[in-house]
Formats: sequence, C-alpha cells, structure tokens
Amino acid sequence: MNSMVLPLWAWIVFYVLVFIMLIADLKMFGKKGQHEVKVGEALKMTAVWIGVSLLFCVGIYAFYPVDSHEMALEFLAGYLIEKSLSMDNLFVFLMLFSFFGIERKYQHEVLFWGIFGALVLRSIFIFAGAAMVERFEWVLGIFGIFLLYTGSKMFVHDDNTPSDPSQNIVVRWFRKLYPVTNRTHGDHFFVMENGQRMATPLFVALLVIETTDVAFAVDSIPAVFSVSRDPFIVLTSNIFAILGLRALYFALAAVAKYFKYLKYGLGLILIFVGIKMLLSVNEYINSLGVLAGLNLNIPHIEVSTPISLSVIFGILLLSMLFSVLATHNKGR
Repeated sequence: MNSMVLPLWAWIVFYVLVFIMLIADLKMFGKKGQHEVKVGEALKMTAVWIGVSLLFCVGIYAFYPVDSHEMALEFLAGYLIEKSLSMDNLFVFLMLFSFFGIERKYQHEVLFWGIFGALVLRSIFIFAGAAMVERFEWVLGIFGIFLLYTGSKMFVHDDNTPSDPSQNIVVRWFRKLYPVTNRTHGDHFFVMENGQRMATPLFVALLVIETTDVAFAVDSIPAVFSVSRDPFIVLTSNIFAILGLRALYFALAAVAKYFKYLKYGLGLILIFVGIKMLLSVNEYINSLGVLAGLNLNIPHIEVSTPISLSVIFGILLLSMLFSVLATHNKGR
C-alpha cells in the first residue's frame, strides 16, 4: 500500500488529535503529583480508550479512500496484536516502580512522559520499517524469523529470574555523565542537592521505561507489519494501543491473577505472525534454498485479515480462560 494514499493534512490532524488526547488523559488522571489513580478509575479510562480506538476503526471503515473495509480489519488486527503484546510491558512497569521505590501517586507522571516518548520513537521506527518493506520486501522474511525466535523464547523464559534495572546500559551511561540522587523528591525529575543539580530515581525510572519500550517495539512493530503494510494503519493501530497503556497499567492490580498463561499466548501469537510473514515471502526463501542446494518448495499462502484476527483473538481468549481456570483451581 502506498503511504501517500492519504494527504499530508490527514497525518497532521491525526497527530494533533493524539496530542489533545494525551493532554485530556493527563487531566482526567488528576493534578500532577497529587492524585493516586484508583483501580475503578483506571478500568473506566481503559474502557474509554478502547471505545475511542473502536470509534477510530469505524472512521477508517467509513472514510478511508482505498479498500476501507479491509483497512478497518487490518487496523483492528494490528490494534489487537499491539494491545496484547503491550501487556508484557505492564509487568515490567510494576517491577520498575517497585525497584526504584516510586509511590503510586507519582507513577502516572512517569508513564505519561514514557508514553509520549514511545509515540515519537515508534513513529520513527514505523516510517523507517515501512520504507524498508516497500523497497526490500525480503525484509519481511527477517522479521518473520525474528518473531519466531522471540515467540519461542517466551516458552523458556524464567519469570522468577531476578532483574536489576540499575544495570540497564542507558542507566549506567547516564549515571557516568550526570549525578543521580538516591532520594525520591515527589514528582520532580531533577532537584538541587548541596548546590548541585541532580536527577531523581523518578527520572531514572523514566529512562528505563523508554529503553524497555524500544526493546518491546522491536517485537511488536514487525508483528503489526504481518497484517498490514499501510504505514497509516500500522502507525495508528500502534499508537492507539499504547495511548491506553497508562490506564491499563493502573487497572492491572484488579486482574493480574488472570495473566498466568498470558506470556504463552503472546508467544503463540508471535510464532503465528512470524510464520504468516515467511509464507508471504516464500519466493525469497525458496531462492535462498536453491543457492544452498535445497529444494524447499515452500508454498505462497496469504492468510486473510479476518482469519488472522480470529486466530489472534482466539489465542488471547484461550490464554485468559486457562489462566482463570488455573487460578480457580489453585484457590480450592
């Protein structure tokens, strides 16, 4: 899909709307540093963000200039992929805030700027990825192999392995260049101590969140390219999914027990979209096989968007169902 199917003003309007929604989200969560987000409030905001995203999907169906029905389905599939994969971020956020001793009432400030930074970085990644795919279609094969690898890793990763965020390479680099205080100072990222300007643990936590999101984007953005190659659809589905991530984080406390098998579901989703990508570029893989003296004859199979959507939704539903059953049986 040609990225110029939409005029420049449409992109500008979208980013203006995103900025307005970010500000509205910050205001709805109360005044800076003075409000602790409750679970009920977060669940309502999560529902609002999902509703806004679905409304945008309806807008694509009604107004997109080319293949609007297909583009709406691709947006929905991309949104579902990104939303499900972003769940993994939530557990990282919980660990980070606990490690750095960030009080709950100050966490939303870090998440706001973390998500703002993620929007900028992901926009750059998506435009670069779209340009690569449009010019070098075989790149999808590399994406597919990488997704198979990361999906498989989710089945062998030990969640009980301790992690030390202070050993993050960006954090270690920053500590060498800039003084960091060990004391928290409310909602301040920088403070003056003994006549010296210093960064607070709140800012260090923000650094870790930004670099962690880059790592997650390496998985999620190629996955969304498996269901759409239209830059606008890939970008908007990505952004709408992470816009509601802050509210979803605060709602996590109420439903965390239902995530026991989620990582296996996410692993299966990554493996599925990885295979889907490889089947779409079979001619390149077969050509490589010939060079290596192998007659692979991998068929070209295009998995339709409705089927992809059904598989992804089904995997998520089953992983949640098994988690609920496991939790219920354990409680007996």
